[in-house]
This record gives sequence, C-alpha cells and structure tokens, in this order.
Amino acid sequence: MKCIALDVGDKTIGVAVSDSLLLTAQGLMTIERVGIRKDADKVIQLIREHECSTVVIGLPKNLNGTDSVQTEKVYTFKTMLENKLRSTGMSHIEMVYEDERFTTVIAETVLIQADVSRKKRKKVIDKQAAVIILQSYLDRCKNENKNETL
Repeated sequence: MKCIALDVGDKTIGVAVSDSLLLTAQGLMTIERVGIRKDADKVIQLIREHECSTVVIGLPKNLNGTDSVQTEKVYTFKTMLENKLRSTGMSHIEMVYEDERFTTVIAETVLIQADVSRKKRKKVIDKQAAVIILQSYLDRCKNENKNETL
C-alpha cells in the first residue's frame, strides 16, 4: 500500500503519493479548493485511485510549536476527511500529522535551484511542499523501523 500526503492551504491542497515500497515521494497534483466537503471527496477519490493506506497531513505549527490559525483549519479538514472516510467504509485508512514547518520555504528553494520561473513556481509550490512532507514522513518511519531492529 502507498501513502498520500496533503499540504492543506486556504486556496489549494498540494498532493503527493509514495511508491509502493514506501521509499520515495512524488508530486501528484494541486487541488483547487472549492469547499471542504468537495475537497475531501476529491482526496478520497485519490486515496482509492492510488490504493493508499495512510494519509499524511502537513501540520502548520508556529515556529515555537504552538497552533496557528492555519493549524485549526487543518484540524477541521482532517475531521471532515475522517468522517467522510468512515461514511464510505474506509475507516481503516490511517491518518497522521507531519510537521510542515519550513516546507514551503524548502520547496521554493528546490524550485529556484531547478530554475523554475516564478509564474510556474506559484502553480507547483504546494505540490512540492506535499512531496517534502511525505518524504520527511517516509524517512522518519524508515529510521524508526531501523532503530527498532537494532
């Protein structure tokens, strides 16, 4: 099974998906936000399509670790997604948060280094941030599993 990651913003949701070996993250798409229910439906469609068992949601905390206004919006989105998953018989899907502090800055740096124009960066920044969130999660899980076997 694969993992899917979400970078939930006010206007868009960046989406990334892992390979089936859970080693690498690839950018999938950017969802234009139209409403929390329809946005959750689109995510569920992607979970099914890509046969994902885990949803990793970027959690935008303040630098000091406290919740921000955006953090509360992400909590609300996760709750809606969980309710929709339950109502569609997909309550077995695991949902986890991953710290997303600095992911947009890192994504911007990666895109600048790849010589992506400012106009194009604006279109793919959220998708790239989702890739960074997912890769961070995959690497952490791999390291935790490695430490458990030692």
